[in-house]
Amino acid sequence: MDRNDLPLGFGFALAQNPDAMQRFSNLPEQEQRALLQKAHTVSSKDEMQRLVNGIAARV
Repeated sequence: MDRNDLPLGFGFALAQNPDAMQRFSNLPEQEQRALLQKAHTVSSKDEMQRLVNGIAARV
């Protein structure tokens, strides 16, 4: 995956949530791409935060 694929707000939200960042980086590339597609459709900071918090909550 190319760094340029990462939406800026998604990167900032991941940086503020180390658990989510760790889990995202450990996901298979296909799942990462699916989350990135969702991140590209997010229209607010709160929505992005919910997306990232959902990554951290994955078991």
